[in-house]
Amino acid sequence: MEKRYFTIGMAGHIDHGKTSLTKALTNVDTDRLKEEKERQISIELGFAPLYEDDEIQISVIDVPGHERFIRQMIAGVAGIDLVLLVVAADEGVMPQTSEHLEILRFLGIQNGIIAITKIDRVEEEFIELVKDDILGELSGTVFEDAPFVLVDSLSKKGIEEIKELIIKTLKEKEMRDAKGAFRLPIDQVFSVKGQGTVVRGTVYEGTVEEGQTLKIMPTGLDVKARQIQVHHQPAQKAFAGQRAAINISGVAKEELERGHVLVSSEHFIVSKTLDVAIRVVEELEHIVKQRMPIKLHIGTSEVMGRIVFFDRNVLDEKTDEILCQLRLEEEILTKRGDRFILRRPSPAETIGGGWVIDPRGDKYKFGNQTIEELEKKKAGSPKERIFTALMEAKSLSITELIKRTALDEVKLTEQLMDEEFILYNGKEFTMMTLIHSIEEEIYDRLQDYQQLHPMKSGMNKAELLQTMQKRIPKALLEFVLDNGINNGVFKRKDQFVSISSFISHVPKNWKKRSENMLEALKKDGLKVRNLKDYFSAAGIPESLELDLERFLEDKKLIVLLDEQLAYAGEVFNAAVEKLRSGTGGEFEVGNAKEILDLSRKYMIPFLEKLDSMGFTNRVENKRIWVK
Repeated sequence: MEKRYFTIGMAGHIDHGKTSLTKALTNVDTDRLKEEKERQISIELGFAPLYEDDEIQISVIDVPGHERFIRQMIAGVAGIDLVLLVVAADEGVMPQTSEHLEILRFLGIQNGIIAITKIDRVEEEFIELVKDDILGELSGTVFEDAPFVLVDSLSKKGIEEIKELIIKTLKEKEMRDAKGAFRLPIDQVFSVKGQGTVVRGTVYEGTVEEGQTLKIMPTGLDVKARQIQVHHQPAQKAFAGQRAAINISGVAKEELERGHVLVSSEHFIVSKTLDVAIRVVEELEHIVKQRMPIKLHIGTSEVMGRIVFFDRNVLDEKTDEILCQLRLEEEILTKRGDRFILRRPSPAETIGGGWVIDPRGDKYKFGNQTIEELEKKKAGSPKERIFTALMEAKSLSITELIKRTALDEVKLTEQLMDEEFILYNGKEFTMMTLIHSIEEEIYDRLQDYQQLHPMKSGMNKAELLQTMQKRIPKALLEFVLDNGINNGVFKRKDQFVSISSFISHVPKNWKKRSENMLEALKKDGLKVRNLKDYFSAAGIPESLELDLERFLEDKKLIVLLDEQLAYAGEVFNAAVEKLRSGTGGEFEVGNAKEILDLSRKYMIPFLEKLDSMGFTNRVENKRIWVK
């Protein structure tokens, strides 16, 4: 059975005992900063290992509760699989508890356990009141049926019970996808003397292993995973759901920051314009206006931007899901389905949250038509989602398609049976429409090239692919080209590709001069001048010499002896036959000089050409006829 990895989070009001509960569960004090010790509050995210066996590994994040540290709280919760909502028995539900609940709802956290802490401080009757208070607060949320556990971190009451409940709940839960492309939103960056830069975060999806080449997004910096640690223990790999620290080479600490994302694939989308679906908090303190500044929290990123509505100019009360757009000041890496929180920068308050419909939004007009289009995009039939993903990436594996479309493998496989979709290299899918459009582009490029270079056999295949593979995967280009050759659209000679109907030729305006040049070469027979002299005498410009030389050689109208000398094709062939008929099965240089009446200047290049063309085989001082 494949091992599964999960991260759970603590959430709740300041001083309700989250850090103490974490320590009681894990024996790790997650308040590690001097300032945290002095002020007795959590400022940064704290992490600790909770449990591990052959089936499962569980980590804990202690999330700051103070309102000023809401950014860290969102960064921590965004990567968790289960939340412990901590409520102190002596205080009950507090304003921050409610805000954390809202954030958990917006982030789509489905699994929760309610931990009522500090139970030794109150009478049993008061605990029942706290329970009722919590039940009222949880009514209508995904946590309304969440189990309650009474704990006291100092005396360890209820600690084993809550630990067993966490393990049982997560053993019944599917872990994040470890098979897709690796993604780790960075929440901490630091350096270790002698080791260099280290980043830390929760692996959202995929797997990373030591030595793997990765990218920092959205900057695009290439790095390598030198070492991996999971809870201070060296590891060869880190999996989706695990907390991991990765020592990376190729980048300085100063080039990184919280909010950057470490990925293994270039298929992830970087964008500043997001089409989104949002819901707002139960009670908005201030009106949200069209194009109002907002602060977006997504993964570990915190980005300023503006909210753009298409069906209203003001949002002043709780409403159903709203389809709108976020236009950001900086590029971020995100994908369809990613959850986020929206906050007002000033005065600070949580506005709402939602999910990304399309990470590559466009500019739309205000009005119902745009809302209708966004509705379609949001609902997006399975086929439409596949179509959109392939139009963006051109070619995707089944794993990447699952990520892009949010379809499960069974549903996705059903859709891919449609004849519009093609599995073209045994592992990646594309579409017939894309194949046709890429083929047309190749055709146009070859046609343009052939007009500029009519004497060449075609365009060098490597050059052709290089001009297109920044936008289209090389494997797909290779497939379309080979498919076109098989279907008679293109043809290939050695490394050169052309349109099937193309025949290389000398342009009309140079045809007569090239004929004159050939006639002069024939006239001189075997005692020719430098080939450049013939080009010059015929009035052929130097810029055309190389193309014309290769064309004449390809058509066998000339035979190049070396870089300077060439014979007319028929003169060369006649000389070969004369030498063959004047010798037996073998001959020496002296025999050849007598028969052809040539000096060493011509004789040696001529004989070496015979060797290279396979007419003869040299053995010491003799040459033996082969063909």
